[in-house]
Amino acid sequence: MKIYIKKGLVIFGLLATVFTFFAFRTDYFEIAKQLEIYSTLFKELNMNYIDEINPAELTETAIDNMLDELDPYTKFYDEQGVEDAKINATGDFSGIGASTKFIDNKFFIYELFKDLPAEKAGIKVGDEIIQVNGLEVKEGNIQEISSLMQGAEGSAIDLQILRQNNKLEFNVERTKIEADPVPHYQMIDDKIGYIAFSRFNSKGSKAIKNAFEDLKDAGMDRLVLDLRDNPGGLLNEAVDITNFFIPKGEVVVTTKGKLTKLSETYRTKNEPIDTEIPIVVLIDRNSASASEIVAGSLQDLDRAVVMGDRSFGKGLVQRYIDLSYGTKLKITISKYYTPSGRNIQELDYTHRSGRDVPKFSEEKRNSFKTKNGRTVYDGGGIEPDIKLSKQKETLSTEALLESDLIFSYVNNYYYSHPSIANPEDFKLTSSDYEDFIKFVSENSSKFKIQSEKIFDAGIVASEKEDYKDFISPEIKSLNQKIQKKKLQELEINKILIMQELSDEIIKRYYFEKGTYQNHLYKSPYVQEAVSLLKDLDRYKKILKP
Repeated sequence: MKIYIKKGLVIFGLLATVFTFFAFRTDYFEIAKQLEIYSTLFKELNMNYIDEINPAELTETAIDNMLDELDPYTKFYDEQGVEDAKINATGDFSGIGASTKFIDNKFFIYELFKDLPAEKAGIKVGDEIIQVNGLEVKEGNIQEISSLMQGAEGSAIDLQILRQNNKLEFNVERTKIEADPVPHYQMIDDKIGYIAFSRFNSKGSKAIKNAFEDLKDAGMDRLVLDLRDNPGGLLNEAVDITNFFIPKGEVVVTTKGKLTKLSETYRTKNEPIDTEIPIVVLIDRNSASASEIVAGSLQDLDRAVVMGDRSFGKGLVQRYIDLSYGTKLKITISKYYTPSGRNIQELDYTHRSGRDVPKFSEEKRNSFKTKNGRTVYDGGGIEPDIKLSKQKETLSTEALLESDLIFSYVNNYYYSHPSIANPEDFKLTSSDYEDFIKFVSENSSKFKIQSEKIFDAGIVASEKEDYKDFISPEIKSLNQKIQKKKLQELEINKILIMQELSDEIIKRYYFEKGTYQNHLYKSPYVQEAVSLLKDLDRYKKILKP
């Protein structure tokens, strides 16, 4: 009997090997077949197509469209894209210390960073750049202008700027820019510390540790860790940061891929810096990826109370793979799972149908248990222990915030207000808001909802079909009704819009740091976190099953 079983096992093993071999051969043949089809098609296009074509552009278009069928995180990078990806990961690059943006074919200084060359030279946010190294900015040379703004550390750039109808000249030397992943930290009171964490780059864990130790020296015995609007980044940084607060040897995250070598369990490797301090982790809809690893693992291990809105829901892991000629492929290789075993991916790209991608959160969500036995769920991001939802944005508010009207309004506000109150005390007045809404009303064509865009397309089509005189008056009447409705919808989100406007104003006078200082005293998120940390009995009760 034993011999029979052994023979059966051998035969089964041989069959499995044969099936695997043929499956591999079948896959290999199909891949080789498709590559040969593409190769011959590409060759014939280049040889016979009536006009000259750009092989590189054509290939990149084909690659981008192919990858677009998968998920938004799997991407191809050419040589320049590889450099950009490296900058994003490390947080290091050379520049003048300002971000720029093209708005209506005009080139503006969009944000300044304190104590860097642009700010020291006297450049202001809202300045319009009209020449770069002698080249005039105009429609059609956006790419060339963008390239000129880049350069090596120590090199200089000549800018001609238009400010309040005055032309100004600046020569600014580029310097090494190190993006700080902790834009602000401070003591809120004599016991509670606050750390804002904006990105998981290669300096993330070191920056968090330095901020934590500074606050500890200042008397902190409770912490608010703010991960709102943090889109994530490096996985190892998320593990290291979690390690600060949980013992050595604990599972932080597990990745599971199609290939065994792409599946891995990440445990804490070092001794923690503090396993007792009460922590509130703030998250919102824009907290994603590595932010969700930190929030999810601290929640699963009952090490912190998670507060805010449900997170973004990115449970997919990417890796860069080297390709030929200095290019790279960033590819989704696995899914990650929190210590309790849950995957919090929101969108199910496996079962997408064209542009429609189903949501896991709209199906039955599976329950899991934290270390203390509390119930948590997979699918659809990290659900906070204490939910503080932002008001839902109307379509008109979404369109407004996606436009540049707040930026444009504050350009004028800045020069009519020589100074404002300190960040902690600044509060937008009702008259300021009313003035802004008047500005929006006068420029309502610069933020459009979908129906307006469709009507605009209808007018263009009517011109081609010689129906403009017949259709335009009707569309104009409809657009007037839409404008009125848009302004009514903005009133629904008045508080939200006032906060966005307030942030942009404060940033002009006190930079990004000022907005964090303002939020410490004005944000309901921070206020609720402080309230909980002042009531440790309630805090501990939340972490019990």
